[in-house]
Amino acid sequence: MVKNEITAQNLRSAFGGESQAYQRYQVWGRIAEKEGYPNTGLLFRAIAYAEQVHAGNHFEVHNNISGDFLVASGAGFGIGSTSENLAGAIAGEDFEIEQMYPSYLLVAKDQGESDAVRSYYYAVEAEKIHSKLFAEAKEAVDAGKDYDLEYVSICEVCGHTVKDGTPDKCPICGVGKERFKEFQK
Repeated sequence: MVKNEITAQNLRSAFGGESQAYQRYQVWGRIAEKEGYPNTGLLFRAIAYAEQVHAGNHFEVHNNISGDFLVASGAGFGIGSTSENLAGAIAGEDFEIEQMYPSYLLVAKDQGESDAVRSYYYAVEAEKIHSKLFAEAKEAVDAGKDYDLEYVSICEVCGHTVKDGTPDKCPICGVGKERFKEFQK
């Protein structure tokens, strides 16, 4: 339950940003596939699901708030080459890691909003992995190759993302292996 308006506004902004990232990554994944990078497309689709998990978590923290709100959230726009789209994805993830979530976490902690703190923590920890994976994919694409990838596992609770493996226990939220969704070729 959200008690403070600033935390509620930040949750709505994070919800909007994660929702837009989901849509953006779906589009960029289709572009990667059309350009001959099916593994990079798979990575975009899997991470899109993780962004959906984050948006859902932020939305659920609002369980005591209803109504219509103007939601301000940053979102990158544009459709470019797969390399350009990966650069956009990295920039978006890095903004969340370095700017957005650290400030939202500070406010939520200061206001005693434990549900929001948990939701933001889950997201920022996963975003760190997303940035790394997108950077690896960009390096491959810039070298004229597809990203070397068999499958991606996403935790359905927190969005933790794993390339070519599924942990027995999520290192972020602690749920078991059965709570991971696998994205395969």
